[in-house]
Amino acid sequence: MEQKAPRILLVDDDVALASMLREFLELQGFQVGMAHDAEAGLACLESDPPDLLVLDVMLPGISGFEALKRLRQRHDLPVVMLTARGEESERILGLMDGADDYLAKPCSPLELAVRIRAILKRARPVAAAAVDEPVLAAGAIRLDTRRREAQALGRPLALTAAEMRVLEQLLRHPGEVLSRARLTQLALDRPIEAYDRSIDTLISKLRRKLEAAGLHEGCIGGVRGQGYVLDPEHVVPGAR
Repeated sequence: MEQKAPRILLVDDDVALASMLREFLELQGFQVGMAHDAEAGLACLESDPPDLLVLDVMLPGISGFEALKRLRQRHDLPVVMLTARGEESERILGLMDGADDYLAKPCSPLELAVRIRAILKRARPVAAAAVDEPVLAAGAIRLDTRRREAQALGRPLALTAAEMRVLEQLLRHPGEVLSRARLTQLALDRPIEAYDRSIDTLISKLRRKLEAAGLHEGCIGGVRGQGYVLDPEHVVPGAR
């Protein structure tokens, strides 16, 4: 059976740039819709949700950050944010609000297409691979890789797609210190960049959600200068 082309919604007020990116992405085999402000983009999401959203930060009216916050209240579809300056603060804000990846503008259309494919591949894991190890667990944490559902102490964890991928890699390597570079490659499917704090931000969010669910604060440990580790001995209820 022929697989349908992935559907992308591109929200950017730069009409010329958006049209150029749309033309390139369509040549790469994607179906691409466009909106030029956040309100119009959110309306498109409600009426006809795409497979992935490409969202500019600097938009007229409400910003891309505010649009992302509203989106995350109702949808968990993957989001790539475009930042005009590529500053670390903007990247961190996007990741904190639930973005899956980001690119600095002006961006390479080819790099955007590669990032989109990588995210969609992670969002739709190969069924055969999921059958091999459908459920990952450590202590009170459980992750169903087929359904993409995580639990802590038997209760659902509300994780973004990026947070889910980080947790999956930690569960696949319990007790093993994963460097920031390796965790970036495994979870985000790209090399770590200079001054890249994406993994640190995602780990911070993941720790807070696990602690809020009632787990020990040290269940994800940081080893200075080396990376992060899921400590099986601490994946237990924390003190209240």
